[in-house]
Amino acid sequence: MKTVAVALALTLAACGIPRDPEGTFERVDGGVMRVGVTDAHPWVDLGAEEPDGIEVRLVEQLAEELDAEIEWVEGSEQELFGALTGRDLDLVIGGLTAETPWSAEAAVTHPYLTTATLVAVPEDMDLPEDIAGLEVGVEANTEIAGQLRKTDAQVVEVDDIESYDGPVAIDNFLTDDLDVTDTGVRLSESDHVFGLPMGENQWMTTVERFLLERPGEIKELLDELGTP
Repeated sequence: MKTVAVALALTLAACGIPRDPEGTFERVDGGVMRVGVTDAHPWVDLGAEEPDGIEVRLVEQLAEELDAEIEWVEGSEQELFGALTGRDLDLVIGGLTAETPWSAEAAVTHPYLTTATLVAVPEDMDLPEDIAGLEVGVEANTEIAGQLRKTDAQVVEVDDIESYDGPVAIDNFLTDDLDVTDTGVRLSESDHVFGLPMGENQWMTTVERFLLERPGEIKELLDELGTP
């Protein structure tokens, strides 16, 4: 994380202040930030009247720093990135990763956080030497379930991972909540990013700098909102 921040600072020093061809930063600063959101717990939750979630609260902090109002726009990733490409949105959030297929149509920030999906066991259980043949619980109809099926574990799909008493496949930030111990078996890693309009370099720099300066706050948000 520090390396990326230093590289970003050196780039700015060498090249001067980047500019936005469409003036996104100048319009957002003290104005209105149009933010596309798609449901993706715990990053974005759309169940209440107003969006909530880890990335929603980060955007709210960014807006406060820029003295900007937020206009939330809900939609699917396809709809939101279409609007982003058409310059009708300034930012898109919703659990996006650096591997997003939309990166050909829009810009994405440097990763602000890396998470992993892993296999963990109850704290009173010995760590297995191998997960081959091990019964592992995972929430049904999730991406993690698909990842687990590619291993030699016996997949047990459940509706509520909190109620499963045994080894589980989960996101790494849930180990404390579920009182389980990481086995060291990784199913995948994800680099989390925000989506922005292509070519708006001053706006990109502003968002990236904001995110990279807040590792402590992001961890606190994970601890608070990153629950099953």
